[in-house]
Amino acid sequence: MAMALRCFRRLPSLLCRSSFAMTRGLPQAPAGCPALLRDGCGQRVHQMLLTRQLATKKAKGKGQSQARLNISAALVEDIINLEETNEDMQAVVEALKEDFSRNLSVRTSPGALDHIIVMTKDGKFPLNQLGQISLKSPQLIMVNMTNFPESTAAAMKAIRESGMNLNPEVDGTIIRVPIPKVTREHRESLVKLAKQSTNKSKEALRKVRSKSINQVKKFKSKVSEDTIWLLEKQIQQMADGAAAEMDKLLAVKTKELLG
Repeated sequence: MAMALRCFRRLPSLLCRSSFAMTRGLPQAPAGCPALLRDGCGQRVHQMLLTRQLATKKAKGKGQSQARLNISAALVEDIINLEETNEDMQAVVEALKEDFSRNLSVRTSPGALDHIIVMTKDGKFPLNQLGQISLKSPQLIMVNMTNFPESTAAAMKAIRESGMNLNPEVDGTIIRVPIPKVTREHRESLVKLAKQSTNKSKEALRKVRSKSINQVKKFKSKVSEDTIWLLEKQIQQMADGAAAEMDKLLAVKTKELLG
């Protein structure tokens, strides 16, 4: 009994020295302590260390960069599918990349008009769903509106207001779109469109992030606060990574457009 009391008296001093455990190993119980008490001391020190480490991570989380968090999907599969969340975010990045490739180029192509949205009495439609777009020459794009002649005027308006500095001309159901020379102003106009597309993609990315975080928060009453916190951090890191990819794509496209 006396031996047990001596062991417990030394426990506070052991815990005080626990901050050195990461570099010097865990402190040991006094020699001669029963095995049960030695095990209890060790477990208590481990618990204190884990609590301290988690509190330190949270304290450093404000205003300081941290190492990337990685959570095993198997441990949280009942809460959220992190792999699926990442795929949704990457799909937004790929959509922006495709938009840059198809619609934002100083080289003339029929696809340059695909993204233009036409407002009709039946709703909004992409121009390429209403008319047949073809490239007659590097300086001229033709839009055949024979299938939807009633939308010709609306298509004309959409092309003129697209921000691409285009002045279409109509001949019956045929819309001729002269392509302006590649001037500095035209290049800068394309850069503005690239920035607009990037901002729209980032908004779509934020929606994916918010949806995922809301999904995690539904389990607040079922899992620990630390698990929720770590999952939210993981989702935020994934979103930050996707946003950084978008910024790189925009930088590359801007350099390409401005020559």
